[in-house]
Amino acid sequence: MIAVDTNILVYAHREEFPFHSQARKKVIALAESSAFWAIPWPCVHEFLAICTNARIFKEPTEAAEALDFLETLASSPSLLYLSETEDHLQILGKIVKESRVQGGRIHDARIAAICLGNAVSELWTADRDFSSFRHLVARNPLLFP
Repeated sequence: MIAVDTNILVYAHREEFPFHSQARKKVIALAESSAFWAIPWPCVHEFLAICTNARIFKEPTEAAEALDFLETLASSPSLLYLSETEDHLQILGKIVKESRVQGGRIHDARIAAICLGNAVSELWTADRDFSSFRHLVARNPLLFP
């Protein structure tokens, strides 16, 4: 199962990004596929926080519009939202110790632990920081056809 990180969702939603068209096509292809795909809940929250932030965008997305985008994705019958599993603390602890992350990078470790706990085969992200989590396959879908 493929999971989608925040930045791919933001690129798919916000038209001013150079990768918008490509990201949108990739996300639509997942949504229209019969194969299960996923979005970790922290990525949903982060997407909303980023897209609606006036400190990031001169014209931020209205909250209702950002929620509409997410609701459109939610209409995909193959979409799953991922949360922490019962063994989340053990998975997170292993990731944090092995990768030696701390501070703000704990957020990425949380997403990685959620993905691993839910048997995600690949996380689509444009964030290279995920490469430090050796048990998670992180791939930038904007770099492959």
